[in-house]
Amino acid sequence: MTRVAVALSGGLDSSVTAYLLKTQGYDVIGITGKMTNSNSAETVVQNAKAVADYLGIEHYAIDVTKKFQEKVINYFDNSYQNGETPNPCIMCNKFIKWGAIFDYAINELNADYIATGHYANIKKIDNYYKLYPAKDTKKDQLYFLFQLNQEQLSKTMFPLYSYEKSEIRQIAIDNNLPSKSSKESQDICFIQKPMTTKKYLLDKFTQQKGNFVDISTGKILGKHEGYFQYTIGQRKGIGIAAPEPLYVVDINAKENIVYVGNKNETYRNELILNSLSLSYPIDKKEFDALVKIRYNMQPVKAHVINDNNVTIKFEDPINSIAKGQACVLYDINDGHLIGGNFI
Repeated sequence: MTRVAVALSGGLDSSVTAYLLKTQGYDVIGITGKMTNSNSAETVVQNAKAVADYLGIEHYAIDVTKKFQEKVINYFDNSYQNGETPNPCIMCNKFIKWGAIFDYAINELNADYIATGHYANIKKIDNYYKLYPAKDTKKDQLYFLFQLNQEQLSKTMFPLYSYEKSEIRQIAIDNNLPSKSSKESQDICFIQKPMTTKKYLLDKFTQQKGNFVDISTGKILGKHEGYFQYTIGQRKGIGIAAPEPLYVVDINAKENIVYVGNKNETYRNELILNSLSLSYPIDKKEFDALVKIRYNMQPVKAHVINDNNVTIKFEDPINSIAKGQACVLYDINDGHLIGGNFI
């Protein structure tokens, strides 16, 4: 019997993933990574165990706190310290879900596959595994998966790809799963309410008074309490009276300067990446693609030149390109994932 290890968080998506695979006849086991030494992390483990017990499957909890601290939290902190906008979910996928948990499932528990509650679809085409959008385009999560390689994709299942989110919740309700009324998980799991990202960063770096500077004139327009509280394209929270709305255009972490300007000054025609992390081998040096520079945006057309470095030339200027975010490329014809990298 094919053995599938589900990365089980105790939430709605991973619970229904385990339920669906079990009803399809797989030998299902649950694995939960304990990410931090906190009450919330303990609750995740307990919730996951409750789901596993309800489904009658084995459950394993593994301590990944050290790796999570090093690869996700430290990365998050360092990105803000460098004036960048991090994406911790992508790093968690790489080093925890398809790192520690994947390795434990395949090597220690002899699983044939790992499964998660991501909304994405894997197809094998021309001997390569390719990631395609899920049915529920509002929940599509290819953006967070651009670092997965062929070996990982060959041993991964995404059972939710053919469902709408509303259908997933209905399955949980109909089968009385313990997660049936659970809320959507937070983006940053290690910053729990009432803590906010802003307060977390202020506690980490303390207030550092610096200048807001007009990007076009060099004139000092006001004071802020730390460049790390701002991200490229931000409009709210600047607090400077001006004839037209001001946006964050650039950040100089070393000088603690936040450069601001009008909306037009946030637009760029191109960006450069050091390299491309490809989902599967591509021999073309130039091609057109659809591109996203943040998760919650519609992909836009661009021309890609993959040479010593990677130049992305946008068909129309694009706003708010933030260092540290991921630039992800999709096939212009059918939307499958090509690859990406951090800006």
